[in-house]
This record gives sequence, C-alpha cells and structure tokens, in this order.
Amino acid sequence: MSSHRFDRVTTRRDLRQFLAFTDRLYADEPRHVPVPRQQIRRWWRDGVPLYLLRDAAGTVVGRTTLHTDPAFDTKIGRRCQLFGLTEFTAPAAGPLFDAIAAHADADRDLLFGPAALLPNQAGGVITSGYAERGFVDSAWNPPRYVAAYEAYGFHRRFESDTWICPVPAPAQPARSAPDDARLELHRGDVRRLDDQLDLLRGMLNASFAQLGYYTPISAGQLRRQTDGLAYLLDESLLLYLTRNGQPVAFVLCVPDISEFLVAVRGDLHPVNQVRLLATRRRYRREAVLIVKGVLPQYQGRGYQRLLSTHLHRNLHAAGYTTLRSTYVGRDNPASAAQYRRLGGRPLHGYTFYAKER
Repeated sequence: MSSHRFDRVTTRRDLRQFLAFTDRLYADEPRHVPVPRQQIRRWWRDGVPLYLLRDAAGTVVGRTTLHTDPAFDTKIGRRCQLFGLTEFTAPAAGPLFDAIAAHADADRDLLFGPAALLPNQAGGVITSGYAERGFVDSAWNPPRYVAAYEAYGFHRRFESDTWICPVPAPAQPARSAPDDARLELHRGDVRRLDDQLDLLRGMLNASFAQLGYYTPISAGQLRRQTDGLAYLLDESLLLYLTRNGQPVAFVLCVPDISEFLVAVRGDLHPVNQVRLLATRRRYRREAVLIVKGVLPQYQGRGYQRLLSTHLHRNLHAAGYTTLRSTYVGRDNPASAAQYRRLGGRPLHGYTFYAKER
C-alpha cells in the first residue's frame, strides 16, 4: 500500500505549496517556463480541483488537477477524466498516476492529459528536443516524464511538433493580395483589441473545428486566456484578412517573454507587470506564434501564405530574429509546410496522453 497522501487544495497555504512545487522541481532548470501563477490562482478561485501528492514525511512530491469538460467529451466521443498542471519527482510518478486513476469520477472511462484546462488551451508533454528551452504557452519537461507515462500504460494522442524559424531579411516585398482586389489586410490595434479578439475567436472556432482535439472557445474563455495581452501586444504581429469586408484568415503572434517568466517564477503580480512593461523592448527579439487559421471555405487559396509573408516582413522590420510556434499536429502538413518555407524546423516533439480505466 502506498504511503503517499493525495489531498485537494483547499487553503491558501495549500495553494502556495502547489505553486512553489515547480520552483523546487525546476530550481536549476531554465528551460522550463512556468505557467503564470495568476492563471492558476484564477482557476482555483473558479473551482477547478487542484491536488497535491505528499510522501510519508508530508513533503509535496507531485501535483495535478482533476477536471472534466462536456464539450471535450462530445468531441472525442468518450467520458474523459482530464488532468493537468501535472508535475512530479521521479519516484512519485506511479503513486501520482495511481491517485489520478483512483480519484477520477466513477463515470469516466478514459484518463486524458495533461491539459490545462483543455488541449486547445495549454498542456501536453514534449517527447523530443529536450535540449531546447520551452516557451510561452508550450510545455517543457525532462525525458523521464515520457518514460513514466508510457511505463504506466498511457498511450500518445494528437502527436504534434512545435516549430522554430529564423527571421532573415525578406527576399522580396510582400504582395498586398494574391491577385484579389477584394482582400484587405488589417493589423492589431490595442484601442480595438476586444472587438478584434472577438472577430478572431469566430475565425478560430470555424477554422479549427475539424481538428480532433479542438472544442470551441467561448468569449469568456478567450478573455481569460488573453488577459494582459493589451500591454504586451506588438500590433504588427496580429494580422487578419477580410474579403468583401468579411473575415477569412488570421495570425496572432506575441513577443516571447519566457525569459522574464522564468526570472520571476511565473509571478506576474502588479509590480512585475510594471517591470515587464518598462523592459518590454528587451523581449522583442523573439516571438511566439500562438495561433493562425483560415475559414474552411477559403482554405487552399493562398491566404495563410500571404499572411505569413506579411508577418515575416513585420517581424524583420521590428528587429525580431526568431519565431517559435505552439504545437502543430502531424496530421496537418499544410500548416507545417508554411514553417518549412520560412526555413523552420521542428523544435519539440509533442503529445497528450490517454489511458483506459
């Protein structure tokens, strides 16, 4: 019988231990970029169940969440017990997975994760590229995580890759449109950011609906995910196209503040937000492509390639040298091809894990 204790986070002291665990686990590991603490605190306040695994001495040796989502159940046709923010010391892997399985809701027949809170938001495990640092909205973990999941009987789902691309001088000026005068290019505007994000949300939900893991993002979810974006946004890196006034394609990049998040251990309290704002130009040499898409009825017409050309030109003009991308499914070669055309390469292998109960 395991001597470990698996407790739900119910007090602020528990929450501090939940947050501090990764500080200890990754104390000498700058490649791991922490999830902002404010986001985790907000999930806890909203009732997301957070758990700590303690050894016989009471020391925290693992953490996770246990949550469910009806839309995700419908998407993959199973009743899933989702788990996320899942970190553990090497000896604690088995006891933590045992606890997740034991505490899953009785009507759940599939364990799936790590997802925070959904695969289309954040989570995942990297399966290669361990020498390369992580970055905002992406995972980094040591190789022992993969070995632990797979030894326990988890199998890979939605295998993907993150990407990294150089930003050399553009070979030629970007065209204003692919021979279509009805197209108009738009860029971000912090004064209109709420309206623009709502426009992007509609395109995002429509263009990603065909992906196996994707569930529609609500207006509330988008607001929470982009909280604080206005003071970080480089307006030239949010681009979208309209055709006859109707939206057709978009791309959203943000400056890569991973180095800052590591330095402050993910704590973006008001003072650190001011520090970040005051030094933000320091973090405008590398960027992260968060998401891009084309409405299904307009796919295959070169619109995303056109946006990529403009994005590349804007990145170079602003002094960026490197572009990283959040994960792209290996069953989506068209999206990966755009990175290859930019001289990019896969950075991290990426997966989620599932296990029958």
